[in-house]
Amino acid sequence: MTLARFPRILVAPKGTFFLFGPRGTGKSTWIRANFPRAHTVNLLDEARYQSYLADPSLFAGELRVLRPRSLVVVDEVQRLPALLNEVHRHIEEHVLRFILCGSSARKLKREGTNLLAGRAVRRFMHPFVPEELGRAFDLDEVLRCGSIPVIWAAPDRRDALEAYVQMYLKEEIQAEALVRNLPGFARFLPVAALFHGQVLNAAGLARDAGVARTTVLGYLGILEDTLLAFHLPAYEAKLRVRERKHPKLYWVDPGLVRAMRKEFSRPTQEQRGPLLEGWVASLLRSYRDYRGLFDDWFYWAPGEASLTEVDFLVRRGKKLVAIEVKASPRFSEKAVRGLRAISELKGLVRRLVVYTGDRVLKTEDGIDILPVAAFVKLVERGDIFP
Repeated sequence: MTLARFPRILVAPKGTFFLFGPRGTGKSTWIRANFPRAHTVNLLDEARYQSYLADPSLFAGELRVLRPRSLVVVDEVQRLPALLNEVHRHIEEHVLRFILCGSSARKLKREGTNLLAGRAVRRFMHPFVPEELGRAFDLDEVLRCGSIPVIWAAPDRRDALEAYVQMYLKEEIQAEALVRNLPGFARFLPVAALFHGQVLNAAGLARDAGVARTTVLGYLGILEDTLLAFHLPAYEAKLRVRERKHPKLYWVDPGLVRAMRKEFSRPTQEQRGPLLEGWVASLLRSYRDYRGLFDDWFYWAPGEASLTEVDFLVRRGKKLVAIEVKASPRFSEKAVRGLRAISELKGLVRRLVVYTGDRVLKTEDGIDILPVAAFVKLVERGDIFP
């Protein structure tokens, strides 16, 4: 299967920009399709990488022969953050435009790197969304294997997922020396996958992984910096009782969650709940980054009433929309318990339940009950805020 069948919805900004995304999400493929004449510097080319590592001035010499306003792609820029000093200088002095592509922000964040002082915006590439897959989109298959492009295009998705995990450990973690104890990090990954869609309990995660709590916090930072996971903060405004303060942990793709846990058969109904919730989280996050769907987001749960949790609370301006996700084909009144508990929240303009049934419904108190397909269309149109 060729990835050219699935055009991406990311729109490139006009100036210099960073393009971040997990390995295999198609960043380089998108760049080649949209900027075929760009001068490309691929730092995965080991010979080139070693030459620049030994003598960074070679990179500057390569840039000097280009015409003003030329476009330069630097792929895997996180491998040599020092090159950004020359990028900065050539933006200023030679009017070059750059696309700076990477699968990790860790070295860029930790080494006091020159991030171009506002001269480069950031864009993100995510796993495929339904709009990109078109008729090929299959929710059951996405929950089973995910939608990372390199996995989706593979002839055997199970084999590809297993290889992806090993590639991540070898090329992203070991090769870049991000951890001292690779076996400990490998033990941590399946435990962290069990916390997908859950409120983060670092002490519990450390206990289950058999490592220190401080080590776990460092490992979680690596997952986030290598763009495989993200945190969803708790909503902190007060509503009758004190809200929780710990964030939720989500992996970016359901296939990764299952691969880390070595689960490859079709998910059970019990497993589908967190997988669907996590997929909706990634869908919302993708459209925030691609089209500015909302300004900020949270989950909501009163500290003393865990059964009234609401999965997502998204904000645009002063408006809030509450979203609950249920992996059930039948609507139940239990599904709206949290949405009713949050009804008095200031700024709340809409409450939604996303479920796997096929009927659009509305409760007497105005809660919209939407099948996954209807919710996806709402997100694609940018219409979740009334």
